[in-house]
Amino acid sequence: MPTPPAPTPPANGAAGAGTPGLGVLGLRRGVTFGTAVQGGWLDTEPAYAAMVAAEAALLVPEWEGKWSALQPQEGRFDFAPLDRILRFGLRHRRQVRGHALVWHQAMPDWLLTALAEGPQRARAVLEAHIATVLDRTRRQVRDWDVVNEVVADVAGSDTPQAGPGELRDSPWLRALGPGYIDLALRLARERDATLRLVLNDYGTESDEPWSLEKRRRLMRLVRGLLERGVPLDAVGIQGHLQMSERFSPEGFRAHVEELRSLGLAVLITELDVREAPRIAPDIAQRDAAVAERVQSFVAAGLAGGVRTVLTWGLSDRESWLLRDPDVARRDGAQHRGLPFDEERRRRPMWQALADAFATLPER
Repeated sequence: MPTPPAPTPPANGAAGAGTPGLGVLGLRRGVTFGTAVQGGWLDTEPAYAAMVAAEAALLVPEWEGKWSALQPQEGRFDFAPLDRILRFGLRHRRQVRGHALVWHQAMPDWLLTALAEGPQRARAVLEAHIATVLDRTRRQVRDWDVVNEVVADVAGSDTPQAGPGELRDSPWLRALGPGYIDLALRLARERDATLRLVLNDYGTESDEPWSLEKRRRLMRLVRGLLERGVPLDAVGIQGHLQMSERFSPEGFRAHVEELRSLGLAVLITELDVREAPRIAPDIAQRDAAVAERVQSFVAAGLAGGVRTVLTWGLSDRESWLLRDPDVARRDGAQHRGLPFDEERRRRPMWQALADAFATLPER
């Protein structure tokens, strides 16, 4: 991807006014920093829009690029929500990346019915969706998560969608077999020869046995794709970190380097942090622990060759960590897993990201 322009400084009164944002600090070191956004907030919440403009050089739609948002009814596409983000990107000279063309969630009922009707029907709807979406977004979106979360979870993880094999047991797998991943990537390349094609997944970040096994599964999948000549340009490592899991910077760096040795770019695409089930009551201690993990994780990724880092949101006010019951804390406390707090004030995690970027030389 080309180097994006530096983000504009925040307006008076915005979080961090008068000091550079993470986007600026990252670009000084050759790192593109970005975040997931929701277009409705960009249009209706000036403080949110100012924070995004000040901090992020790259935007990714949190839900507006998923199937249920783009094609809620067969053949009837709705690009209005995504267009809000694209307009914001044009207005502020920000790049936008796409997420996600093929996923096992955010699937409208009509799509599930179509996939159950057999492989010919499944292939037809996949071809039509990829063609329409890429044609419509190609002028501004040059980077897509073509396939998302395709590797099966491993026994011992706390993720709920575990499959019986090395690939996730999804409607796509049942409809088209393992070749659906190859097919989606080939269709995307055929439609747009210069688009960066990304395979995005989670659960390979930690040193837990189940994570190391999922890392092995991911590597086997990626090597197989490349050996078969399937077009693939990059792997996205989501980075939904959990403080209860063991983490080795050296091991994670080696994982990134192994992917890079295959000629692939590696992105951190959805960084945030879930705190452990038992937490210290002191807010400062909690923030310090989260910041330490983030700095270690991102610095290790950068040392391995990562040059794109995105958080899954910027502040607690908009975070799925508070909204989604599957990841929200059950003890009444709130995760403090993003760079800004609920009042959109910088917290130690913000500085941890800045410190990680500073481990690279200035450009």
